[in-house]
Amino acid sequence: MASFLLLLLLFLSAAAAAADAAVNPRRRSLAAQTNKGTMASLAAGNPMVVGVMNDRLKALTTSFAQQMGREFHYCIKNMDQEWNTAYNFSSDPTFLTNCMKKTDGDLPQRVCTAAEMKFYFESFLESNGRKNYVRPNKNCNLTSWIDGCEPGWSCSAGKDQEVNLKDAVNIPSRTLDCSGCCAGFFCPHGLTCMIPCPLGAYCPESTLNKTSGVCDPYHYQPPAGKPNHTCGGADRWADVVSTDDVFCPPGYYCPSTIQKLDCSSGFYCRKGSTSQTKCFNKGSCKPNSANQDITIFGALLVGALCFLLLIIYNFSGQLLMNREKKQAKSREAAVRHARETAAARERWKAAKDVAKKHAAGLQSSLSRTFSRKKTLRTHESSKGGMPSTESIDGPSNEPGGKKESLTEMVRSLDENPEKGEGFHVQIGEKKKPKGKHAHTQSQIFKYAYGQIEKEKAMEQDAKNLTFSGVISMATEEDIKKRPTIEIAFKDLTLTLKGSKKKLLRSVTGKLMAGRVAAVMGPSGAGKTTFLSAIAGKATGCQTTGMILINGKTEPIRSYKRIIGFVPQDDIVHGNLTVQENLWFNARCRLSADMSKADKVLVVERVIESLGLQPVRDSLVGTVEQRGISGGQRKRVNVGLEMVMEPSVLILDEPTSGLDSASSLLLLRALRREALEGVNISMVVHQPSYTLYRMFDDLILLAKGGLTVYHGPVKKVEEYFSGLGIVVPDRVNPPDYYIDILEGIVKPDTKEPVNVKDLPIRWMLHNGYEVPRDMLQSSSDSESSVRGGGDYHASGDDTGQSIAGEVWGNVKDIVGQKKDEYDYNKTSENLSNRRTPGILRQYKYYLGRCGKQRLREARIQGVDYLILGLAGICLGTLAKVSDESFGALGYTYTVIAVSLLCKIGALRSFSLEKIHYWRERASGMSSLAYFLSKDTIDHFNTIIKPIVYLSMFYFFNNPRSSIWENYVVLLALVYCVTGMGYTFAIFFQPGSAQLWSALLPVVLTLIATQQKNTFFANLCYTKWALEAFVIANAQKYSGVWLITRCGSLLNSGYDINDKILCIVVLVANGVIFRCVAFFCMVIFQKH
Repeated sequence: MASFLLLLLLFLSAAAAAADAAVNPRRRSLAAQTNKGTMASLAAGNPMVVGVMNDRLKALTTSFAQQMGREFHYCIKNMDQEWNTAYNFSSDPTFLTNCMKKTDGDLPQRVCTAAEMKFYFESFLESNGRKNYVRPNKNCNLTSWIDGCEPGWSCSAGKDQEVNLKDAVNIPSRTLDCSGCCAGFFCPHGLTCMIPCPLGAYCPESTLNKTSGVCDPYHYQPPAGKPNHTCGGADRWADVVSTDDVFCPPGYYCPSTIQKLDCSSGFYCRKGSTSQTKCFNKGSCKPNSANQDITIFGALLVGALCFLLLIIYNFSGQLLMNREKKQAKSREAAVRHARETAAARERWKAAKDVAKKHAAGLQSSLSRTFSRKKTLRTHESSKGGMPSTESIDGPSNEPGGKKESLTEMVRSLDENPEKGEGFHVQIGEKKKPKGKHAHTQSQIFKYAYGQIEKEKAMEQDAKNLTFSGVISMATEEDIKKRPTIEIAFKDLTLTLKGSKKKLLRSVTGKLMAGRVAAVMGPSGAGKTTFLSAIAGKATGCQTTGMILINGKTEPIRSYKRIIGFVPQDDIVHGNLTVQENLWFNARCRLSADMSKADKVLVVERVIESLGLQPVRDSLVGTVEQRGISGGQRKRVNVGLEMVMEPSVLILDEPTSGLDSASSLLLLRALRREALEGVNISMVVHQPSYTLYRMFDDLILLAKGGLTVYHGPVKKVEEYFSGLGIVVPDRVNPPDYYIDILEGIVKPDTKEPVNVKDLPIRWMLHNGYEVPRDMLQSSSDSESSVRGGGDYHASGDDTGQSIAGEVWGNVKDIVGQKKDEYDYNKTSENLSNRRTPGILRQYKYYLGRCGKQRLREARIQGVDYLILGLAGICLGTLAKVSDESFGALGYTYTVIAVSLLCKIGALRSFSLEKIHYWRERASGMSSLAYFLSKDTIDHFNTIIKPIVYLSMFYFFNNPRSSIWENYVVLLALVYCVTGMGYTFAIFFQPGSAQLWSALLPVVLTLIATQQKNTFFANLCYTKWALEAFVIANAQKYSGVWLITRCGSLLNSGYDINDKILCIVVLVANGVIFRCVAFFCMVIFQKH
């Protein structure tokens, strides 16, 4: 600050002298007459003389603007504008005229030169503004102390002495005709010259207060023992912290430096004002108001914002409701069209019969068709194929000749899915081979829905039906089938990479399409691990053995788009309805080429088959908000995978927590999927006998991941009977086998059967190769049992050090992370299914996130309420200080807004990690998910600054505009939201909240205490606070110039860096979002 003052007044003196060369010859001649003593006769109100002095002051801008801009770039943005604001006296040069009259034209001989100004501010710098006098100098020292050395007094250099105002080295002698300083000027204590006061200052001549002996309105006293020495003018101009004597007081405005006017009613005047500012509400500003009360406008803004949010909320709710009604109508239309299909086909049959009478060629074609179908029927009958029902057009073989309608067929299939009977949608008399797989309800509805427009056109042309039209109807079939996948595995072994612990051991078998396999076993048998290995999700393990996909050695992850994996936990979005959960998965995971109508029918089929029709429009529910029941939630969890029409469906304990009726309903739905060729396998705990008999295959695992049985359910009891293990009467077979493997029940056999030998017996039974260590372990165990000894672990296990175990665990974790990344990264797609791209998935995610935010309106309202209360508290307690330009209030603002917005941003990802992991593993786009979340959060990024400023700004009322504050706060909220994303993804919820609360405080302390350091520049709080302070400091000009430059210099801020601060904040927000996305893709904490 001191360096600025020194250079400022140095240039002021030099420019005053340089102005002599800038004026026209007439004024230069007039100035020469003034120096020769003729000024007295011209000074009495001569406008030319006043113009000369005014030109000298204005010349500072034109002569030294460039150099001053380089020196004071950190606090002066526009040199011309700032200098005109401070020293343009052309509007009212009355104080110059008065001073010329008072000094009889001797004003030029009393103005300070560059050397005197430099000397004054050097003394000011040495004392840090604490002393109100300067060091001894040529005119004022211990041996020479004249009246002009006293504060508020000045002397003349004499008419005969030529004063060079540009001289920055030599101080001229000023000892003549000492008198009080002119009004509008200030005369420092210890100097005998005058300096003009800037605009915004009030520098009248002082008067003696006889009570206190002080010269009012200043704070100096006349010298003692000099009764003829009266009070002079102002004694110094400095920053407002050192002294505010020359500042125009609050409640008044000073159009010139010698005039102070009362602030009128309906206006307010801050300290240092040159004009009065109109209040928004005239009634709120009484006479001599220093500020206006605009809290009512804040309340109105909050009310308007709340009203707008309510409109958006209600309008969005109405949109969602209309959309639901539209979808319901489309579902009803699909059912209606399916019913109309049967009648339409009857008319087609009649038209074809008429055409057959006139076309012998058509008759022969139909004969060949029937012959071919007869051959196919004979061939299928030889294979023991299951008969199919009559077509919906053909004659019925039922007693009475009654035809079976489409609705009855669907109901029959729902009630008896295990029979494997089906039906076909046919055209005319074309009949499907009876032994083929039945088409389910989804295909019937799909056909009806997709062909309805075509059927209407064909109905219109039925009377003029041509031969080609009949042939096309007779040969047309538009029913798609899912690709089938058969998974075979041989000697499948899973070993942890670090600790070398075996999770699965020599598992061999096959999972076939169209069959439902149950995986059972005691706890710790590796059931979930086995299914994870089949699905390619076994991470952190070394996999040995062979896995074949349809007889080929291909990575299972290449088929993940048609593989459904239902986790044990019910990972379902609780703030969405049942239908919305299923519909979102269908749109993102079904083929992009599938029409919307087909997708609707798929979802409808799943809802109907899982018995979710009564709760289709009900929210699933969360911990805080009750929704559907636990059993229904479990079925929705399964339905999320069924709607994508998988070829392989793997379920981890889907019946856990369900009652027998719900389990039966679920298994019937799964069997219906199996009829379409889906390969289904699931982990089941304690199934009832009814459920047990509905499975096709059973995989029974022992502890250690060893296979005890893998084959058809019908033959499991026969196999164990051969080992001497017979299930007692009224005992559920799977429960009995699991109790044996747990060691709870000992089988009642003639020969002792060791549980550990059961896996080996299964291998020998099927001719599999038995590992040597398993044979050795079995023999050791047998001898130990016979000898009554104890089984001891190998020396390697017992001798393993703790450090080795820790290192093994670390390697397990690292291997798991690597495998997770390898599984989720883009790989070759062998499933022949092209799912929607990133942009379409982004659209779907955007719609889902929007619905979730609308249903979290109460939580958002609480966030806004807390922000508003914080704005009221900080705006009331931390009033704007003119000394620091409101830095304290803005510091609290940065901390409060950072903390509250980070906490709000945590909810975007912290509560949905597990949902993201499931969706990502199924092949959905991580980028679309992240961008949709961020896009929806932009609404909060825009609204939250308005909510906070509506309270803080109108209670605090800083000089900067509300728009400037909003832009800075918008950039700050964008920045801290990105940081909140990073914390939410990388840390656990508790740690993320702790970091969000502590980090703003710590970074603010570093930014304010470690100024102009590398670490301070890394803190986003430094840039936010600097932007706020700069926006406010720009409104302080004129008499505030020294205060502004001193404050910015002490803070290390630059007035030109406002845009840079906003750019840095936005860049921080982008960088933290990139870091958050990287962490989301790379790190998964289970």
